[in-house]
Amino acid sequence: MKPSSIAVCEHCDAVHRRVHLAPRARAHCIRCGTVLYTERRRHLDGWLALTIASAIAYLVANLNPIVEIQLRGESTQASLFQALSATWYSGAEPVAALAALCAFVFPLVRIGLETVVLAYLQLGRRPPALRAAMHTLVHIRPWSMVEVFMLGVVVALVKLGGETTVIPGPGLAGFAVLTVLLTILASFDPDTLWENAERATP
Repeated sequence: MKPSSIAVCEHCDAVHRRVHLAPRARAHCIRCGTVLYTERRRHLDGWLALTIASAIAYLVANLNPIVEIQLRGESTQASLFQALSATWYSGAEPVAALAALCAFVFPLVRIGLETVVLAYLQLGRRPPALRAAMHTLVHIRPWSMVEVFMLGVVVALVKLGGETTVIPGPGLAGFAVLTVLLTILASFDPDTLWENAERATP
């Protein structure tokens, strides 16, 4: 029995074979009645469209200034890369490294892997190194914390607003859109990819 075809009850550890359900139906544990999983599958084309939109939002967020700060007649624009560089050279290397991983590297890897896997499945082909890609996606999702970075930026802007003139840049809008899209993508069931891969051509 393949791992993608079984469901383990989180309450009593009973093992069940996954079955196809009607839309919005729920599968319950036969031993204790706990909900095992629900049928909330989306079409791959919609999933792929959201992933591509996330890639575009990611580029907008990282290639444009996040904010423009005006102080005493002078203005300075800062992108994510510039902000991380300034943090690094100010002596806060661990903070800069963690922020770069959570707001830059992990989202890039996640979006890239999902795009490749979904593109192959949309063509009816099994993606190469699917097991490694899915393993990476499952473990990287919790560390792709763009929403935490977004919250930190908003808090910093509020604090700066009392001392300087702060103008949000297109990069900040990109991060806002990216946060929403990644939140939606997080609700997609990875098992759907496994099930489509099993039916795909190697």
